[in-house]
Amino acid sequence: MPSLKDIRKRIASVRNTQQITKAMKMVAAAKLRRAHDAAVESRPYAEKMRELLANLSARVAEDSHPLLVAREEKRIDAVFVTTDRGLCGGYNSNLFRLAQNFLQDHPEQEVSFRFVGRKGADFYRRRGRSPMDDSPVTWNAPPEEIAAAAAGRFIGRYLRGESDGAYILYSEFHSALSQKPTVARLLPVAPAKVDEDQHLTEYLLEPGIGDLLSNLLPKSVEVQIYQALLEAVAGEHGARMTAMESATSNASDLISLLTLQMNRARQAAITTELLEVVSTAEALG
Repeated sequence: MPSLKDIRKRIASVRNTQQITKAMKMVAAAKLRRAHDAAVESRPYAEKMRELLANLSARVAEDSHPLLVAREEKRIDAVFVTTDRGLCGGYNSNLFRLAQNFLQDHPEQEVSFRFVGRKGADFYRRRGRSPMDDSPVTWNAPPEEIAAAAAGRFIGRYLRGESDGAYILYSEFHSALSQKPTVARLLPVAPAKVDEDQHLTEYLLEPGIGDLLSNLLPKSVEVQIYQALLEAVAGEHGARMTAMESATSNASDLISLLTLQMNRARQAAITTELLEVVSTAEALG
């Protein structure tokens, strides 16, 4: 059984850890509020962009723009969005499982990852898988810059024939307790499936469909990546807040258990001293 001094040191250590986890929970909660607002406020714009693109792509032939042309997937590019830091529960573990399933679903394709967040890059570097870039993109840069760079890189590779498709793997935010690992296709841009009785929105196009698609399609890819990054940021802070709340609660339970052990050890020490006093008195009497 540990000594009374050891138990007191352990209680003090757990209390210090509890203060840290409580502070991290409060910081994550504050960041989550801002990230949640950013993700929710940008959803209508991203949804309207998808709706506009679906209507346009359903009206034009596949060869109207190179980004609409689907070909056999032999080489695939993928953005893998994780975090720079840990202490966010199973957030990254769920994404690692998603990425492994993605690779298993494409066994014959050459998959090249572009990592956003150090955790994903570290995970695959330890497994000997080289990334598309020498170093991962960290979250120090604003999401809009990350999205623009990734979209430009993937679109350029697709147009040059260096890849046959592009995807993004990220965690879609639902709530602080729920983040859904998601795979979304970026390239080629898939036209909407239109039913015979479905009414399509009429557009007056100026100067023409070719110029419009040349501007709209790259922008839609960038918006899709940007929205995914906002969802990932909100999901990370939600997962971290939940994990730190659980850690703080577990610390309280552990302190209670250690306090009970300390009281028992103290009682045992007092009982031993009393027995020694009584025994000594009887021996002297």
